[in-house]
Amino acid sequence: MAARLPAGAGVIYRAFGAPEADATAAALAEIARARGLTLLIGADAALAEACGAHGVHLPERALAEAPALRAAHPDWLLTGAAHDADALRSAQAAGVDAVLLSPVFPTRSASGHAVLGRERFAELTASTRLPVYALGGVDATTAPALIGTGAAGIAAVDGVVAEFAP
Repeated sequence: MAARLPAGAGVIYRAFGAPEADATAAALAEIARARGLTLLIGADAALAEACGAHGVHLPERALAEAPALRAAHPDWLLTGAAHDADALRSAQAAGVDAVLLSPVFPTRSASGHAVLGRERFAELTASTRLPVYALGGVDATTAPALIGTGAAGIAAVDGVVAEFAP
């Protein structure tokens, strides 16, 4: 799917200990370079370094790792996950470059976090100086509802699969 994304899009590869993580990350890095995509590796700085990714995406529970990552890799893009106001404050204090706030809309994800809805998403986005990307239930039908919320952009899993899968 990464090979079908438009230039300027980003990909977050979350390997979750997959045995083929090195090969997959290397392949994604090659595609990212060729297509002008930004590649972030989920919570694995060693894998990000090994494949030449642009940086790391941190889960909410690991936001405190951002300062050490920034010190070790000042040129990396660091993003974080957030699901509420406290996590947004933690992300900002940690010094990440942007945050993915979720879930905005109902989603199939089993994360267990309450759906924010458009209004709460807009309130939270206004409460931080960080660029905030909407995640969770974002697809071609729900994305237009984000206009005027302050979202810096959108992120999707199922929505990307639906639009860009071969």
